[in-house]
Amino acid sequence: MTPAFLVTHSGGFHADELLSSVVLTRLFPDAQIVRSRAPEWITPATDRIIYDVGGAYDASAQIFDHHQRGAPLRDDGQPYSSFGLIWKHFGRDYIASFNVPAEHIDSVHASVDGNLVLPIDLVDNGAISPSGPLAGLSLSSLLETLKPDFDDADPEADGKAFHKALAVARSFVEAAVSRSAAKLRAESIVRKAIEATGAKRVLELPMGMPFRPAIEKAGADHLLFVVHPRDKDWCLTGIRRGEDSFELRADLPASWAGLTNEDLEAASGVKGATFCHNGRFIAAARTREAALALADIAVAEALATCAA
Repeated sequence: MTPAFLVTHSGGFHADELLSSVVLTRLFPDAQIVRSRAPEWITPATDRIIYDVGGAYDASAQIFDHHQRGAPLRDDGQPYSSFGLIWKHFGRDYIASFNVPAEHIDSVHASVDGNLVLPIDLVDNGAISPSGPLAGLSLSSLLETLKPDFDDADPEADGKAFHKALAVARSFVEAAVSRSAAKLRAESIVRKAIEATGAKRVLELPMGMPFRPAIEKAGADHLLFVVHPRDKDWCLTGIRRGEDSFELRADLPASWAGLTNEDLEAASGVKGATFCHNGRFIAAARTREAALALADIAVAEALATCAA
């Protein structure tokens, strides 16, 4: 059944039905969004998908609300919002619409669910509340700033604001899918590079890309640095020990910190060295050979420090 209408509630909007609308409008571009609480609209029918309104969850009837008693819960007991329900039933088709390889769809679906959908579900249900100085920068909060002002007298203000916010929300969902799919492509490239590297301590990649997850999955604990081209230069980058840590497996030499061009060349002895961050996690060089030479020096110093 191809719906003619996508029905959600009228009035003020929240992140969950906005993001649900992103998914549904891509899958059903000819369907009309109807924002209403009128019984004739929020009653299931064969020509519509109803979400975040209607007081029922029945996928077979194409109604996806979460405000009723006995509202649906995830397998782990956490609550769904309408976005979680729409993502559960339509997310894979949405991902496939971006030509993501079939073998990656489940992984992308799970990644986006955990990193984007679940936080929206929890905030919308009051299960968590963004706090602290960054609270206003949560996606839920940012999307709600796009609501009209309380004293906007335009009777169409809510609807106009909803559709403007929908364009913003769309960019976040599309970016989440794109980023997750790109990480899987990167993992394949990094895995092959690890196999080619063998026991060496420096991993060379053909371009900049996410590399730490693939290194961890491969159990390549011996790797200390990554080298790859960037525009016209080459980068030498440290490898973080974990997702939530800035600690590196090995730092670049302290004598290089904050130096550029001739000063870095003098300190390192490598012609073509151009930059080392003061934090000692990244350096740059004009050529591949110079970047690899910097990497060799950094590896030797790191191993000597460990042995001392």
